[in-house]
Amino acid sequence: MRLTLSIMVLMLLLLPGCAGNKGKELIIFHAGSLSVPVMKLNAAFEKANPGVRVLSEAAGSLVCARKITELGRPCDIILSADYFVIDNLLIPSYASWNIKFATNEIVIAYRTESEYSSIFREENWADILLRDDVIFGRSDPDSDPCGYRTVFAFQLAEDHYGRPGLSDSLLMKDLQYIRPKEVDLVALTETGVIDYMFQYKSVAIQHGFRYIKLPDEINLSTLELKDYYSRAKYMIPGSAPGERTEIRGDYISYSGTIPVSAPNNELAIKYFSFMLGEEGIKIFRDAGQEPLIPAVTANSDFVPEALKVFIRGEDE
Repeated sequence: MRLTLSIMVLMLLLLPGCAGNKGKELIIFHAGSLSVPVMKLNAAFEKANPGVRVLSEAAGSLVCARKITELGRPCDIILSADYFVIDNLLIPSYASWNIKFATNEIVIAYRTESEYSSIFREENWADILLRDDVIFGRSDPDSDPCGYRTVFAFQLAEDHYGRPGLSDSLLMKDLQYIRPKEVDLVALTETGVIDYMFQYKSVAIQHGFRYIKLPDEINLSTLELKDYYSRAKYMIPGSAPGERTEIRGDYISYSGTIPVSAPNNELAIKYFSFMLGEEGIKIFRDAGQEPLIPAVTANSDFVPEALKVFIRGEDE
């Protein structure tokens, strides 16, 4: 009887994936606009790695970083909507590398029932949004990259259309409808509380909204316009309480890292590899978010060996 029991225990231990992963948890802090692809990534990764449980929390990317730097919360992976957040708030004290893995663009999303939707166009969007009987929402620029990217879009629109004062007019309207992160605006738009929202294209697609595409000079989607975007600027909260740091416009690039204090570093590398691999690429594409292939980093020397097959250097 004892021999039979011993053999059964040994067989259970040898089952692939079970013994090594049983009870393992992976903690991911991620941008709100990554909620849909991360949910799908988590389900696929758990299926491929029995016994692993992925715990993910969505928040504005700046808030995600502060959970690590100010609150000291354990985190295995952080996925930010802007590479700037990791580069400037986490490296070098809390992380040593940063990989850009996807792009996006700013759009204006709305429902068919939104006020003036039948005549809402790229040529007149600013005039319609400034009407007294129209309400639009945006996310908080102090918490969320989509928020300060919306501020950049206002500044760039003023320049692009040659309309002095346009940025301030947009910034001062409908302040009560600013929310902590861009996905918080989805319910407000779905229920008709607001007519329009400044949103990522991927989020608009995922939730079935109509949207207008803004000119490339405004939507922050184009690498070749990087220098042009840099004329826009905003002061975000810095790494220390009360401190503020200037950030300038740039093309949109999502990025991620594994903090140096990650409780499950090896499992985090495995998840990162999964995300940058074929299945992860498909998940992002299906979610309306174009992956960067290969992914890009300015910290090649510090990137784990297992991830180097997926990346290229910033200047390559």
